[in-house]
Amino acid sequence: MAARKRASATTATDTKQSPPQTQETTSQIEPPIAPPKKGLIFIFCGFFSIAYFYLLFQHYKIEQDLKRSILINASLSVSGFFLTQRMIPVASRYVLKRGLFGFDINKKGTPQGTVKVPESLGIVVGIVFLVLTILFQYFNFTADSNWLVEYNAALASICFMILLGFIDDVLDVPWRVKLLLPSIAALPLLMAYAGHTTIIIPKPLVSYVGQEVLDLGWVYKLYMGLLAVFCTNSINIHAGLNGLEVGQTVVIALAILIHNLMQIGASSDPEYKQAHAFSIYLVQPLLATSLALLSYNWYPSSVFVGDTYTYFAGMTMAVVGILGHYSETLLIFFLPQVLNFLLSLPQLSGYVKCPRHRLPRFNPETGLLIGTRDGTLVNFYLRIFGPKSEKSLCAHLLLVQALGCCFCFMLRYFLAGWYK
Repeated sequence: MAARKRASATTATDTKQSPPQTQETTSQIEPPIAPPKKGLIFIFCGFFSIAYFYLLFQHYKIEQDLKRSILINASLSVSGFFLTQRMIPVASRYVLKRGLFGFDINKKGTPQGTVKVPESLGIVVGIVFLVLTILFQYFNFTADSNWLVEYNAALASICFMILLGFIDDVLDVPWRVKLLLPSIAALPLLMAYAGHTTIIIPKPLVSYVGQEVLDLGWVYKLYMGLLAVFCTNSINIHAGLNGLEVGQTVVIALAILIHNLMQIGASSDPEYKQAHAFSIYLVQPLLATSLALLSYNWYPSSVFVGDTYTYFAGMTMAVVGILGHYSETLLIFFLPQVLNFLLSLPQLSGYVKCPRHRLPRFNPETGLLIGTRDGTLVNFYLRIFGPKSEKSLCAHLLLVQALGCCFCFMLRYFLAGWYK
C-alpha cells in the first residue's frame, strides 16, 4: 500500500525553485531499482518443482497428451518468468517518468520512506501472462476445440480486468466503484459460459431437498459473477505489506496446481480431467510471472504492484475456479481473505469510519509495526501477537495462508464420500 504522488501534483512554486533537470540530474534523482531477490525465488521454486513434478510423473498415472500439454505450458511459463524479470526495470523507468510512484508508509520516518517506489508494475505481469496464454493456444487447442471459446472468454475477462485495474491506478477510483469493476470484467466469461448450471447437493441434505442434483439456472451465473467480485477485491483489501499481495497469490496458486493434479490423477472422466487441465494452463503462467514480480516486491520492495496486479490475480483465480468447477474448494483456499473481509465489513459498509489507508502504525524508533483498531487481518494479527517487523509479519501471514490451504486439503480428505 502506497501513498501515491504524481508528477503533476507539484506546485508552481516548487517548479520555479527547481533547477532545470538534465538527463544526468534525472538519473541521480531516479536511481535504478534494486536488483531482484533471485536467491529466495530459486530456492522456493526448487522445492516446489520437486514435489510438483513428482505428482505429475510418478505419483499419478496421467495420460501422455495431458502431460505434454502441461509441460509445454510450464516451459512457456518459465520463459515468462525471465521475461517479466527483464521487463520490470524497464517499465519502472517509464512509470517514474509519468509520475506513477509512491512512498512506503510503513517506512515513514526512515531513509527508505523517502524513496520514490514505482507503482502499477502489475501491468507488466498482466501483459506477459496474456502473451503466454495466447501463444499456448497454438500448441494445445484446435479450431473446433470445445474449450477454445471458454478459454478465450476467460482471457477476455482477465484482459478487461487488467485494463480496469490500470485505470484505477491512474485515476484512483473510489472504493465503492471498485466493487463494480470485476462485475464488468466478468461479462465476457458469463456470456460465453456454456457449462452446466447445476450443483451437487451434499449427502446430509439430500433428504431435505429431495434430489441429489439441483439446477440453479441464472442463479448459478449470478453466483459466478459474485465469486469474481469477491476474489478480485479480497486480494485487493488484504494488502499493505511488502510482498503480501503477490505472496498470497503465489501460495493460493501453488495450492490450486496441486489440487488440479490430484483431481486429474484420481478421476477417470475425460471431461473432468480437461476442466482441471484448463485450470493448470492458466495458473502456471500466473505463478511464474507472479514469482518474477515477487523477486522485486519482497521486503524491502523495489516496486509496488498496484491495483492492476491484485485485480488481475483475483480475476484469474476466479476464472479457473469457475471453469474448473471447484469454486467451493477455491473459497476455502481464500479462507484468510474471507476472514479479512468479515473483519473489514463494518468499515466497508460505512457503519464504522473507514480511513483511506487501514495500515498498521510504524514506529521508526523500533522499526516495528503496531496494530491499529482498523478492521483488517493485518491489524488483527498484530493486536493478538504483538508488534512485528514488516518482513516478519508478511512471512507470518503467508504461513497462515499456507495453513488455510492445508486445512482445505484435509477437509476434502476427511469429508470425501460423506459430504458429496
